[in-house]
Formats: sequence, structure tokens, C-alpha cells
Amino acid sequence: MLSDFYCESKSNTIVNNFIGHNHILIDHEAAFKLLPLCIMLTTEQPSHYRHLEKMSVKEIITHINEEDKTVPLAVEKALPQIENLIEAIADKMLAGGKLFYIGAGTSGRLGILDASECPPTYGVPYDLVQGLIAGGNNAIVRAAEFAEDDTQKGWNDLQDRNISEKDFVVGIAASGTTPYVISALQHCRKHNIETGCITCNKNTPLAECADYPVEVITGAEFVTGSTRMKAGTAQKLVLNMISTTVMIQLGRIEDNSMVNMQLNNEKLIDRGVKMLMQQGNLSNYEMAKELLLQKGSVKKAMASVQKT
Repeated sequence: MLSDFYCESKSNTIVNNFIGHNHILIDHEAAFKLLPLCIMLTTEQPSHYRHLEKMSVKEIITHINEEDKTVPLAVEKALPQIENLIEAIADKMLAGGKLFYIGAGTSGRLGILDASECPPTYGVPYDLVQGLIAGGNNAIVRAAEFAEDDTQKGWNDLQDRNISEKDFVVGIAASGTTPYVISALQHCRKHNIETGCITCNKNTPLAECADYPVEVITGAEFVTGSTRMKAGTAQKLVLNMISTTVMIQLGRIEDNSMVNMQLNNEKLIDRGVKMLMQQGNLSNYEMAKELLLQKGSVKKAMASVQKT
């Protein structure tokens, strides 16, 4: 039954009506592929610009910049949804849970980017925030054909990471119709795992499947359908908000400083030394550096200074 495979949603009704009126017999995989045809996707609308190949470089970058200016305003409209999502994630992580991002193509890569930057920036374990992409790690640098159409692999990938009710999953898909992501969130719901999503269309199947949907409506792209542009920018802005706010909630930032950052290159060591000198009222750079490297983080070094 199709209804067993879809979330109970407006989108489900649209698909079933389309199938019924046209007397089409399709399987689950084919039904998912119909979704973009049955839903009004603003991300797929024609560009506001024509004959891009005839534009000068200045014209192209000016128009791209004009379109990009609309993205923060679209994110602003979604702030209440973003707030609800972050509060739910923070609650789970404060209780010991992990955060998983799951997506395909650009959306999947953005999730992996955000997850991979948490350990060096905030000094958290590498498995605390994880990013999954349709097609596996090879798809990070090389597009994996049809991987996003797999309706079972998303959940399998989460199971491979030992997902549990303690954790939180955020599905990322600009269209809101990606089978790999939708099916993963459906399985999460069946297993009492809380979910959110980031999408750039209204009333999508993905949003219907998420407990805490975020819908940032970015509209038509400069290059028609190229959602790595405005939609991708919007997703990155929201992911910045999620990881930054959650890490602040987890106590990984003090004042406005990355006191738990990993000291894995000279630039970060220098930053840490200067941070330690400022906060600890130290005047000797080399002594501050020696203390920092001995303790392993600005926070631990500061605790040592405060004891003396």
C-alpha cells in the first residue's frame, strides 16, 4: 500500500489522487519519483533571467549577487522554526544524544561539512555530530547516480551508525522530495527517534515527515533548478545556526571564544595563546604557549592559571 510508505500528508493525497485519476499502477520507488511532478516546487521555477550565455562576467556576478541578497531574508522568516528545531536538538544532546545530518548531493555535502567542523572548532568527539550522504563517502567528491532514489539505504546508513531514541536526525533536501532522506525520517518516526528537516519548498513530503521542519523558501535559482546556489546557501546558514547554538548550549563556548578548540595547527595555537594571555592577564607569550600545549586547551589552561 502506498499509504504505508508515505507519511499521512497533503503530499500523499496529491500523489494518490494523481495515480487514481490516471489509473497508473506503480511501486514505491516509482511513487517517490512522481513527487516532484505533483508538488509545486519553487526551487524548480524558471530563472528570472534569460540568455545567461550572452551576459558579460559583470552582469552574471551582479545578478547572482542580487539573488543571494534575498537568502538571509528568507532565513529570517524561518527563524521561529529554526528556534524550535535547535531547542529540540539541544535537549537531546544535553541528555547524551548525538546529532545526525542526512542528505543527498549538495545537501548531504553541506551536512558533512557542518558535522566535520564541530570537533576542531569545539573540541567535541568526532562521532557527536555526524553527516551522512546518499552514495556514501565517495559521493562527497563524485556524484553517485540514483543514490538519492534509494528508499531503504538512508535508514540502513543510520542503523550502521547505531542510531537510537537518544539521538536526533535532521534531513536536508532543498526540494523536500528526496526518497533517501524522506524514507530515513519515516523509519525514524517508527522507531521513536525525533527528527527535523531543512528544505526550501513549502508543504513537502519531507516537512510532513519531520517533527521540527524548517522551510526556507528561496525561490527560483539564477540557473534554473541549480539548488547548490541560493538553496545551498540557505541550508548552510541554517546549519551554521544549528551547530553554533547547540555547541553554545553544550557549554563549548565561553564569552565569545572557542576555548575548547583543537590545537592542530600553528594558527590555532597562536590564537589560543593570545586568548589565554588576554583572559589570564599573562604577558609572556612563550610561557603562555608552553602552558597551553601542556594542558591541551584554552579552557584547561585558564583553569590552571586561575588556581595559581
